[in-house]
Amino acid sequence: MPGIGALAAMPLSGRLTHRYDLRSLTRILILMWCAALVLPALPTTLPVLCAALAVYGAAAGVADVAMNAQAVVIEQGYGRSVMSAFHGFWSVGGLAGAAAAVLAARHGVDARVHFAATAAVLSLVTLIAATRLLPHRPEPEVDAPPAFALPTGAVLPIGLIGLCAVFAEGAGLDWSAVYVRDVLGNSAGTAAATVAVFSISMAVARFAGDRVVRRLGPVATVQLAALCAAVGALAVVLGRHVVPVMAGFGVLGAGIAVVVPLVFAAAGRLDEHPGRNLAGVAGIAYGSGLIAPGVIGGIAHVSSLTMSFIVVAGLVVVMGAAAPVLRPRSPARQD
Repeated sequence: MPGIGALAAMPLSGRLTHRYDLRSLTRILILMWCAALVLPALPTTLPVLCAALAVYGAAAGVADVAMNAQAVVIEQGYGRSVMSAFHGFWSVGGLAGAAAAVLAARHGVDARVHFAATAAVLSLVTLIAATRLLPHRPEPEVDAPPAFALPTGAVLPIGLIGLCAVFAEGAGLDWSAVYVRDVLGNSAGTAAATVAVFSISMAVARFAGDRVVRRLGPVATVQLAALCAAVGALAVVLGRHVVPVMAGFGVLGAGIAVVVPLVFAAAGRLDEHPGRNLAGVAGIAYGSGLIAPGVIGGIAHVSSLTMSFIVVAGLVVVMGAAAPVLRPRSPARQD
């Protein structure tokens, strides 16, 4: 339901980022997202819970586009790649949120209290951090995008790369533990450690990614990342013991980590409507993340989970083959 809510709301983001100052818009949308975090802890029936999760996903979707649009503006100001590090902090936030949830559950903290406290802390962080964001409005002569903007032709090939990367990410996050537990017969603790290896590898790679992009450029970086991810996926498929399989998941995570930041950066450079283009790419990527768990499970049901990760290996190869569409259309500083 959060994915459905995000997909429904994201096409509205292009008009919002065109109409309002990006700094103010980003601050307001993140605060709305924080407020929406409280909703899933309140309902007592499944239909109301689904509605609450959809609202939460919608708030997350439009805030995600605004944040990435702000990141594109900041990256253009620097004149060099910094997008990967921004997404690295996103990964760190995911790890921190998971750790906080574990502590809350272990100490029996009521979900309503946990979510409300988290929303309050994140709102305070937002208010402080937003003071350093850059004000930005499109040039007056630039026509406004449609109120409900779907991906355009130029966005689609970039979105394809994002689709492959997010699909592989969803496979690693949602199915690595199942693979280690059910296919290799290891304990639940080892399975959970595999997810941690995958997630930490992604975070570390994202913080290192900008340096690689500055040296190699976006096209060669994605091609190298695809090779790395394919090697990791094949290690998962061919491994018969838990250590090489865990290492394979780590290499897979490191390989795909920098790709989504580069996809967002490329979409933001396309034309005078970065918000619309980012919304299109994000919609494709979110859609991939939404269907990935079910597709992986469906393939596993018909064949095997090993076959599912062979499909993942194929998708990251496609990702590398499509990398040339990320080449900047005009010369840009890379150092």
